Amino acid sequence: MSAIAQVIITVQGRVQGVGYRAACADMARALGLRGWVRNRRDGAVEAFLAGPETHVLRMQEWMWEGPDSALVTQLDVAPGTAEVSVSGFEIRPTV
Repeated sequence: MSAIAQVIITVQGRVQGVGYRAACADMARALGLRGWVRNRRDGAVEAFLAGPETHVLRMQEWMWEGPDSALVTQLDVAPGTAEVSVSGFEIRPTV
């Protein structure tokens, strides 16, 4: 069994207006991850991911690619903090 991982990922590049959040949510749900994804006013996309470490790592790989029309130029990963209220995976409003 894989260890549980929690991370905050910030994605930069052409990631807004290209379906990145919806595709991210679909992939996270397919992998059985909990968390959220949202746009930031600075043009980045931010996501909190929680789940088996192997699935979180697979999601990080996917986030470098994103949907076909995205162009990811930078992916920053930081340890996440427990968000006990998060169940499932949701798209949150822009911050």
